[in-house]
Amino acid sequence: MMKQAGFFDVEERLARLSGLGDQLEAFSRTVDFEVFRPDLEKALAYSDGSKGGRPPFDPVLMFKILVIQTLNNLSDERTEYLINDRLSFMRFLGLGLSDRVPDTKTVWLYQKRLTQAGAIEGLFNRFDTILRSAGYLPMSGQILDATLVAAPKQRNTNAEKADLRAGRIPGDWQDKPAKLSHKDRHARWTLKFTKAKRQDDGTMPSSDLAIPFFGYKSHISIDRKYRFIRKWKTTHAAANDGARLREGLLDKTNTASSVWADTAYRSKANEDFMEKQGFVSKVHRKKPQLKPMPRHIQKSNAGKSVIRSRVEHVFADQKSQMGLFIRTVGITRATMRIGLANIVYNMRRFLFLERINAAA
Repeated sequence: MMKQAGFFDVEERLARLSGLGDQLEAFSRTVDFEVFRPDLEKALAYSDGSKGGRPPFDPVLMFKILVIQTLNNLSDERTEYLINDRLSFMRFLGLGLSDRVPDTKTVWLYQKRLTQAGAIEGLFNRFDTILRSAGYLPMSGQILDATLVAAPKQRNTNAEKADLRAGRIPGDWQDKPAKLSHKDRHARWTLKFTKAKRQDDGTMPSSDLAIPFFGYKSHISIDRKYRFIRKWKTTHAAANDGARLREGLLDKTNTASSVWADTAYRSKANEDFMEKQGFVSKVHRKKPQLKPMPRHIQKSNAGKSVIRSRVEHVFADQKSQMGLFIRTVGITRATMRIGLANIVYNMRRFLFLERINAAA
């Protein structure tokens, strides 16, 4: 006969999880999730409850569910299952074994309401304020970069693609709302270039590989000292990286004026813009056409690369640890997803730096 699990058995299991290093417990200790409440309530504009019906779940609890989802790259269905299944998830959410757990539909609706309210920007800024008040000011200049984020591929005809590029909705989609809701009109195809690798027989291919890629692009600016994401933007995958620099990606509050970025950001317009705004460009220089790269520029680029490469760690963390990709349709939802990934990356970084400070 199986012994009934008692309160102390659960406590013992949770204590063991703590001993094994429960990341969510560290999140609870270090991040005060209550600070998000005013932004969440404003975005959701909850009814006052006088209409009756089941009360909605606590907005902060629901936001923590989105954090769990983002950290573990979970679909809504899998999220509901795992909250019911995992003690560490329950503890993080403050739920007891007998408490009601939000179902798939509730999680989906909550995220939809936040997305429609355009809340992600405010939530990101709210956490940035926490970082600043904890002493993590943007310092030592900033580094810009962009990465491609995959979305579910669309099978469209050439005529449909032409319509989408021109900003039109293809004719036969308009009268079919079900079809339209499944079609991503914002994501785009682009070519992803990867450096050619030496073959097994020792020969080098004559050109780099160009792989077709469908989805969105995440543009970020991190501060050089603490490597927190300070500014961000989401576009379709084919958007030009360089032009985004002039669209609010530069952080004017950084205590130093240097800006590092790869050659995609090197243009006359950007150099003029930075000079006017009081930034010092450390953007890589391009190789002159059909001429060898001058030695001094080569050396200068190499020095810049050492600093610029730090931004790669951010994308690596989001893609390998959080498995960042877009499951949804449309740019507003993609922005929500990437924004959440940026907040969660900053939270993880905050945990890491606080741990180092505590140990020092």
